[in-house]
Amino acid sequence: MDPNSDNFLGLSSEFAEFEKSEFVILPVPYEQTTTYQKGTKNAPQAVIAASQEVETFDEELKFEAYKAGICTLGLMEITTLGPQKMLEKIYQATKELINQKKKVVMVGGEHTISIGAVKAFREKYPHLSVLQMDAHADLRDSYQENRFSHAGVMRRIGELSHFVGVGIRNLSEEEYEFIQQNKTEVFFAQELRGNDRWKEKVLKKLGSDVYLTFDMDVFDPSIMPAVGTPEPGGLLWYETLDFLKKLVYEKNLVGLDVVELCPIPGLVAPDFLAARLIYKIISYIVSKERKI
Repeated sequence: MDPNSDNFLGLSSEFAEFEKSEFVILPVPYEQTTTYQKGTKNAPQAVIAASQEVETFDEELKFEAYKAGICTLGLMEITTLGPQKMLEKIYQATKELINQKKKVVMVGGEHTISIGAVKAFREKYPHLSVLQMDAHADLRDSYQENRFSHAGVMRRIGELSHFVGVGIRNLSEEEYEFIQQNKTEVFFAQELRGNDRWKEKVLKKLGSDVYLTFDMDVFDPSIMPAVGTPEPGGLLWYETLDFLKKLVYEKNLVGLDVVELCPIPGLVAPDFLAARLIYKIISYIVSKERKI
């Protein structure tokens, strides 16, 4: 296999051609509303670069999922006309990929981008549930006079679709009151400690068709320091994989995004973790389809 550095995993064209690929990596280097550590716009390229070093054989599943085909699109062009225009662009791109029966893996970029993708998937799947894995509630109605911000992404998604939040461990009083008043389904990080039963409880709250929005800060900073606002007390690698495997096997995971990685120059471990996470989810999907 002749590697191609522009493709996820360095895949050769044989396994990365659009027409033949089951999966499509959609890189969106959008960063306009982040407020603390910046750099999420660099994440798609960093993840693709790190993925070149990921082994294509999965030691858990004992097979190579890349043979299902993983096409890597070019970086989406970023509009300067405001977040709503950008979200419309993401919506149209995602909708087109759905219509072409591709499994979309969007790589951000800041969390705001998820709104556009969820809108497209909601049209295809009327009873869609969104699973938010995140350290922050992201439920502000407006932040810095902007209703389409990373700090309010789930407030906007909640206007489109039912969602469940997992791993939350930092929120404002406004967000807490919103959760209480609207009976929003949130599993706080503190509730997950030393208790495996949370995984089945979360799955029971979700419908059959699920879109996953995965904010990298849901991980503990000990393994994922490269995020805009790191929060102590997050999830670790194997418990996360165990949950994601259950999610894929028990639900119809229709699409996903991985957002809010903020690469740290000279520290490649977080970029590599993000690349491995994406490939693990793809591998779980393929193993379910092929009963491996």
